[in-house]
Amino acid sequence: MPSQRRMLMWFGAAAGVIVVVGLVIVLVLTLAGTFGGERALGGNGQEAPPEDYAPPLARLCPPPSEAPAPENLQPPAVPPGPRTVDHDAGISYAQYGDPWQPWQDNWTAGELEVQYRVGQHFITEVYPGGTYHASILSGSVPATVNDGMQLDLECAGKQVVADVRVSYYPQPNEMETIRSELTTLGGRPAWVSVFRLYFNEPGLTATDELVAVATIDVGSPEAAVLYVSIPGTHREFDWVVEDVLASVRPL
Repeated sequence: MPSQRRMLMWFGAAAGVIVVVGLVIVLVLTLAGTFGGERALGGNGQEAPPEDYAPPLARLCPPPSEAPAPENLQPPAVPPGPRTVDHDAGISYAQYGDPWQPWQDNWTAGELEVQYRVGQHFITEVYPGGTYHASILSGSVPATVNDGMQLDLECAGKQVVADVRVSYYPQPNEMETIRSELTTLGGRPAWVSVFRLYFNEPGLTATDELVAVATIDVGSPEAAVLYVSIPGTHREFDWVVEDVLASVRPL
């Protein structure tokens, strides 16, 4: 039956086309690395790197590739007198009397989201924007990945300073650097920045502020951060900046 033979020929041709198309699809998928469990491989056949889940400070300031490990010095004796102890940050420092009061809030600064939950403060003025403070606050920020303990303290310190300037002060502001250096606090490596900021905000009497920011390697995956601020309206307390820095000790 010619008509049946013709139909069988058409069916055979169609089946051949389907087989060829299927082989082409398999070949394309194999070359694209999406067939046979190869979806996680890069173009060179190596396993693709995972998404970067490192903490913000570790991404911004990776450990220097050639820098030696920080020297762990014997901490000096703890100075006499009352102390503020920040167990989460891993440091303690001097505690001051009136007008300083215990800090009861939680300030979070900038891209690194450093949480300042321990310390002292007092209100220097009330203005239309709220209350203005002198402060000695500490916190910590995840700095390294996995078991790594090494940190680029200079990069970390400068990033914390940048966060403080953006988060806590009128914009724009100008910075007069007093010192910015790698040093030790309580026997631990630290990057210390001391500077005066100048700014203007309607209704605010203060137009400048003495500020210190210390980022301290305390030998853990988190760096301790100490932030000290003295508004220009209360310069009689400027001495506190260097005094509290010198009083820092690791726990």
